[in-house]
Amino acid sequence: MVSDVRVSAPTEERHPGTVGIDTASTLEVLTLMNEADRTVADAVGELLPELALLVDHAVAAIRAGGHVHYFGAGTSGRLAVLDAAELLPTFNAPEGLFVAHHAGGPTALLRAVENVEDDIDLGSADASVVTGQDVVIGLTASGRTPYVKGALMCAREMGARTALITANPGSELAAHADHLLVADTGPEVLTGSTRLKAGTAQKLVLNSFSTAVMIRLGRTWSNLMVDVVATNAKLRGRVVRILQEATGASDEDARIVLEAAGGQLKPALLSLLADVPVDVALSALAAGGDSVATALTALTTSSPTHSSSPTPPTAPTPSPTSSQSASTGELS
Repeated sequence: MVSDVRVSAPTEERHPGTVGIDTASTLEVLTLMNEADRTVADAVGELLPELALLVDHAVAAIRAGGHVHYFGAGTSGRLAVLDAAELLPTFNAPEGLFVAHHAGGPTALLRAVENVEDDIDLGSADASVVTGQDVVIGLTASGRTPYVKGALMCAREMGARTALITANPGSELAAHADHLLVADTGPEVLTGSTRLKAGTAQKLVLNSFSTAVMIRLGRTWSNLMVDVVATNAKLRGRVVRILQEATGASDEDARIVLEAAGGQLKPALLSLLADVPVDVALSALAAGGDSVATALTALTTSSPTHSSSPTPPTAPTPSPTSSQSASTGELS
């Protein structure tokens, strides 16, 4: 006999303002959805203090050799896969630094696989790769998904730091999370359709979390993506533009130094900012944990002739001396 369960969560309640949505005009339908979506950012804003704590712990864990693991089913799992996948081209994050585990595997990304989200043992088995150095984040709008519960329980046993992203303030999985991140988005425009507001909230939380982690790891300089991997013409052009915007260099000078750096944006940028040869920039980055800001401070404080300003008004004379393999761009 097939079992069923009654889920008690705000996302399962009927939205009093949309009971007549099936007879509304197309514009009215879209307006109702847009009005509902406007509430999502405020709901996410409520959890930012706790999210900041999770970001700081994740950064410390990664620096100590740990990884970040996402666990989710259905929409939650798909959003986790998307977030993890985009970190490689956007920030050149090492493969495996962020790992998304979706209940049912790749097959379930495009087609629902029966009962996988209800399999607590599957969640536990998928989490068997977790170590005590890692951070494990479960995503479930309803706050009850057994697959996520199994993963969080296993992660706790391994000694990993755990977090739960949910739309349910009364989530029964809260007891298994060190960090509870509740975006209380309330009833959906379509009752129970958590790919709407709840899913949007999860996307915002994941965007904020992973981006903040990358910033704290030094994979940006100012608000520029200096670890971006240039895999197409648009992104190759962006790399040159980043060098020009950050340093005031001409298009020609930016391209000369970028070529000397073997296409690597970070050493090219540091070379221009600090007015040093590319090989010196590479050494400074290695000593500074691959952070442009840290390396720039070290170079400018060690030489009184260099300005500590991060954005000099004119471009210094480039000194192309060394060549490295290319590594630059972002998703289209």
